[in-house]
Amino acid sequence: MFRGGSATLLPTRPTETTVPTREYDVVIIGGGPAGLSAGLYSARARRRSLLIEKKGAGGQIATTDIVENYPGFPDGIDGFELGQLMHRQASKYGMDTEYAVAERVERLDDGRFRVHLDTEEAIEGKVLIVTAGADYNPLGLESEERLTGHGVSYCATCDAAFFVGQTVAVVGGGDSAMEEALFLTRYANKVYAIHRRDTLRASKIMQERALADPKIEFIWNTAVEEIEGGDNLSGVRLHNLKTGEKQELPLDGLFIAIGQTPNSPLISQFVTLDEGGHVPVNEWMETGVPGLYAAGDLRCNSARQVVSSAGDGATAAIAAERYLSEHFADLFE
Repeated sequence: MFRGGSATLLPTRPTETTVPTREYDVVIIGGGPAGLSAGLYSARARRRSLLIEKKGAGGQIATTDIVENYPGFPDGIDGFELGQLMHRQASKYGMDTEYAVAERVERLDDGRFRVHLDTEEAIEGKVLIVTAGADYNPLGLESEERLTGHGVSYCATCDAAFFVGQTVAVVGGGDSAMEEALFLTRYANKVYAIHRRDTLRASKIMQERALADPKIEFIWNTAVEEIEGGDNLSGVRLHNLKTGEKQELPLDGLFIAIGQTPNSPLISQFVTLDEGGHVPVNEWMETGVPGLYAAGDLRCNSARQVVSSAGDGATAAIAAERYLSEHFADLFE
């Protein structure tokens, strides 16, 4: 039984369609670790499985130079390579891949799902697993995009170990930013916390912990105007929003923690999202809508790690297999 949150079931659309349509047992939207793991488990269960991905296999990990906290790779592994290996493994067992953008989802009268792609094609599936992830909110600087993975990061748990004994900064004033700053103190010698205001938005206990830590120095009323560096980050240019003063701050690493935006609008007509736009699910990644699952960074309370996302995907696929066996017993006939 679903226990992850309330679901809003809207009237289903008519089943007629004039666009070219392909049918699968399991359709997965999102090619990160959660989606690739779901595809692997579904394909190994001999279900006709399709992964829809708009860019390339691996999702955000494909932009990471090295992943050091995924089990089985004691020396680390290039993020792009890890994504390719995961995709190759799932494809080996029969998972198909469609590189396209899923633009709209509808639920048909018979309980199946139809996904409309930007290629003017539709995909129908008895089960839909959404692993579209969440995008970290960027500062919006050209240099930020260029230096991501080269000193600029959005995840201290992932990358803090690269900055042992160095000087780093965190941008943001919420709980996530304070958690990042405190985690970084385990590795860095100095952590600057850069915030646009003179008070934090973080919870009281997180504020107290961060303000009491001798390794953390706060820079108030300040925005990052530019991120500097050639092949790697060398520092930032700051702008004091009250005084107008500008200053250069040498850094080895910059962690941006100003929130993230889940890619959940695609299924927001079916479920009630939390305040942050995440999808409530139970321990089996069930949304409350029969046959609809959400896994990885898209769901509420995700750990936002490669290994946990892969586990989410496997869990969703196992639950989906059970649902297919119960509701579509004629699949193999």
